[in-house]
Amino acid sequence: MSKELINKILITLGFIFAYRILAYVPVPGVNISVVKDFFDSNSNNALGLVNIFSGNAISRLSIISLGIMPYITSSIIMELLATTFPTLGKMKKERDGMQKYMQIIRYATIVITLVQAVGVSMGLNSLTSKTGQSAIMIDMDTFIAVAAISMLTGTMLLMWIGEQITQKGIGNGISLIIFAGIVSAIPHAISGTVELVNNGQMNILTVIGILLVVIITVLIIIYVELGERRVPISYSRKTMMQNQKKRIMNYIPIKVNLSGVIPAIFASALLTFPSTILHSSKNPILVAISDFISPASYTFNILMFLLVVFFAFFYASITFNAKDIADNLKKQGGFIPGVRPGGSTSQFLNDTAGRLTFWGAIYLGLISTFPWLLVKAMGVPFYFGGVAVLIVVQVAIDTMKKIEAQQYMNKYDTLSAVGL
Repeated sequence: MSKELINKILITLGFIFAYRILAYVPVPGVNISVVKDFFDSNSNNALGLVNIFSGNAISRLSIISLGIMPYITSSIIMELLATTFPTLGKMKKERDGMQKYMQIIRYATIVITLVQAVGVSMGLNSLTSKTGQSAIMIDMDTFIAVAAISMLTGTMLLMWIGEQITQKGIGNGISLIIFAGIVSAIPHAISGTVELVNNGQMNILTVIGILLVVIITVLIIIYVELGERRVPISYSRKTMMQNQKKRIMNYIPIKVNLSGVIPAIFASALLTFPSTILHSSKNPILVAISDFISPASYTFNILMFLLVVFFAFFYASITFNAKDIADNLKKQGGFIPGVRPGGSTSQFLNDTAGRLTFWGAIYLGLISTFPWLLVKAMGVPFYFGGVAVLIVVQVAIDTMKKIEAQQYMNKYDTLSAVGL
């Protein structure tokens, strides 16, 4: 392993460590024990799910309680707008335009963070402990202002950390932040399970069953995420002669899961948001609605499956542009054997991607719901879902690929330096 790669890994670990330190810095004016007790009593519903993605930062009401989700939300909104408005899509493809595009995402992140921070602050006003202690220890108006500034600062720091990891470290910074948040909750879940076994509240066979579910889920995710359809490409003799010293890819890789983990994140956020908002209500009708769409209910999992399938097709249609691929292939003098260049190639790629996306969407829907249903049937008192496992495995695979690519690049640099 080269010194450069080691430095990148150390830089990445350093920034992740800084992120975990921020998770323990609370918003001023909050009674942390009241907030923690509230989240401990709601560990197996929507709040438990949100807390897992934040790395338990919400249960401490840290300055990074909102996590990196405002940035992801603004990125998804901009991605949708870029496909709707050609001018914005053109801006994204240009080098100078990309800087403006990213700047718009940052400004949108600030707006979303402020709105969410004010909403969380106002929601804490009605939160009290069993002994009647309030979650807020200072004046309400002052707290809203302090909390909004603190959470905005925390989210901006996370966004900066993510960008620094991407530029100077190894892997995608934003993905690694989510990865670190989820992984940080694992020791607590393990210690809680061991305690339940020691107290006789959970059978050892149940623990073995949970481990089997986790292992099988991880193996399925690895198998499908590495799966791809390689569409063969041929090039004209003239193109091959002109590019004798260049490597030309002789196939187009189309992944089974084109949309990645975005559909699962988007669907879970869409479903948990109303449940989280309605959870604090005392109205019987609103409480019934909250229970109806709670992650602990079968209704939630059915809706989750349907939404994941829908967003998988929707996001795949955005990320995979068959027309651009066909046009670039035609310009390079390449073609798919048996398929005419241009429109026919675009249609062929769309049909191929559509068939793969169908199975990829079914896979995403099952991974997002089935593990939780199995674990729920075993009576586990904490939230465990396939979405968290999917994110962890995907980020781990992506990071390993980038480390491997960096090692190959260093080997090529070494060979070129010695004249080989």
